[in-house]
Amino acid sequence: MQIPTPALTVQSGAGRPRSGMALCLFASCAILAGCASTQGPVAESPIRRHTASTGFDGTDPIRDLLLSRDIQVTRSTHPVSDADASTDPDANPLASAALGYLGIRYRWGGRSPEEGFDCSGLITYAAEQSLGLKLPRSSYELASEGESVSKRDLQVGDLVFFNTLGRRFSHVGIYLGNNEFVHSPRAGSVVRIESMDISYWRKRYNGARRLTASAS
Repeated sequence: MQIPTPALTVQSGAGRPRSGMALCLFASCAILAGCASTQGPVAESPIRRHTASTGFDGTDPIRDLLLSRDIQVTRSTHPVSDADASTDPDANPLASAALGYLGIRYRWGGRSPEEGFDCSGLITYAAEQSLGLKLPRSSYELASEGESVSKRDLQVGDLVFFNTLGRRFSHVGIYLGNNEFVHSPRAGSVVRIESMDISYWRKRYNGARRLTASAS
C-alpha cells in the first residue's frame, strides 16, 4: 500500500518553485507498508519530538529532508507517584522491554533488534525477553492471546490492535498509559511512541488484549 505524502515545493534563489524537485521528492516518499500503514499527523502535546537515531549525516540533503518528515516520536516524561506506580511503563516488564528498542528500524518480517522489527516482531521479541512467553508471530494471531480488554479499562502492557490494511488486527502495539502506545509502524520508520488520540489511530482502533500467564 502506498503512503500518501503532501507535495513539497522547493524555492529557487529567485523565489520560483522548482516543480521538478517537488515531484522527485513526492515519488521518493511513496513506500510500501508492512504490518502497519501510514503515520497519522503527530500530536505536538503531550508527546515531544527529537531527532535521535534518524540517520542524518549531512551527506545527502534530499534524504535528510525526507527523513525529517518522519522524525522519531518519543513519550513525554510524566511524574509518577507511588499511587500511580502501576501505570508507569517502566514498571511493566513488557512495556519497559519494548521501550528499550526505540529507534530500531522497521523491517518486514523482522523479529530482533539486529535485523529490525515489524509490528508483531516487536511484540513477540519483547514478550519473550521480558516475560518468557513464546507468542504467535502475526498480529492477527496475537489478537487471540490472553483476554479481551475494553478501551476504558486499558492498562500499561496491554496489546492494542488497529485495522491499517483493510482487515481487523492488521497492526499491533503495546499500551503505555496516557493514551500512548509503542509500536513499529511501517517501512522507512522506526520503533516509536504515538498517541491513540490522533485521528488516524482513533478511527482504526480494533480492541485490546491482556496477556496472561496461560498465554502460549
